[in-house]
Amino acid sequence: MEAYIQVVTTTEKRQDAEQIAKALVERRLAACAQIVGPIFSTYWWKDNIETAEEWQCLIKSKKSFYDEIEKAIKMLHPYETPEIIALPIVSGSNDYLEWLNDQLKSIDG
Repeated sequence: MEAYIQVVTTTEKRQDAEQIAKALVERRLAACAQIVGPIFSTYWWKDNIETAEEWQCLIKSKKSFYDEIEKAIKMLHPYETPEIIALPIVSGSNDYLEWLNDQLKSIDG
């Protein structure tokens, strides 16, 4: 079975999350991307505890596309060090996973 992932990134502005989501879907690096927010983050940055309102982008794709997704996010993301993490999709509806796979086929060779 193909390995699927959900990539997560956060942005300060909703428009930045929308731009990343649209670019990844247009390039067929992602079957879909959902934007959630605002969320509130607390984190260390340059020796200080920071808090921020952010927008979270949840990106569904194949594990084999991760490197291309990371590169695309870094090119589009305004943060110096953006959160880019991938979580495995360990199980899912066969119908959904088939749909996900079909959306990504054109660049899979």
